[in-house]
Amino acid sequence: MFAASINNISFSLPNTALLQSHFFGQSFGLYSPNFPNSPLFPFNYTGTPPNNTMVSNGTKLVVLPFNTSVELVMQDTSILGAESHPLHLHGFNFFVVGQGFGNFDPNKDPAKFNLVDPIERNTVGVPSGGWAAIRFLADNPGIWFMHCHLEIHTSWGLKMAWLVLDGNFPNQKLLPPPADLPKC
Repeated sequence: MFAASINNISFSLPNTALLQSHFFGQSFGLYSPNFPNSPLFPFNYTGTPPNNTMVSNGTKLVVLPFNTSVELVMQDTSILGAESHPLHLHGFNFFVVGQGFGNFDPNKDPAKFNLVDPIERNTVGVPSGGWAAIRFLADNPGIWFMHCHLEIHTSWGLKMAWLVLDGNFPNQKLLPPPADLPKC
């Protein structure tokens, strides 16, 4: 089976709504809170792809405490040929602090980040054969998807989800579903 992935995880949508099951405390076994922070099998992302590009399928989420500052670097790979990916984050705007071509270098590239006046977006184009770095504040409790806006890639699993936990105050908590929410 062919799959796309983020950090070697091809996201599988469950049959139950993630947000509703989380709110009602019925999410045990529905998802795993251990989405990896980096690719499980790093390689030269813009070079010749490795022979084994198998990924794991799963419903794994990144769990963030309320008000966490998040920095995320998204790297295009050459597995099927370099291609630009418009990645969209639900529930937040983010700041695009850097973009470049080739492999992201964590020792050199952050020094070139624009931390003065970065553009604010909810979708960023990860350049073909390159990378994009974003920052956002996880201040909106709930479960939020990030996915490629090329529908075929999303259907292959090029998506992930963030679970932002409630804060301490009433205005920092996930509101209940409306009483008139239609049942599926």
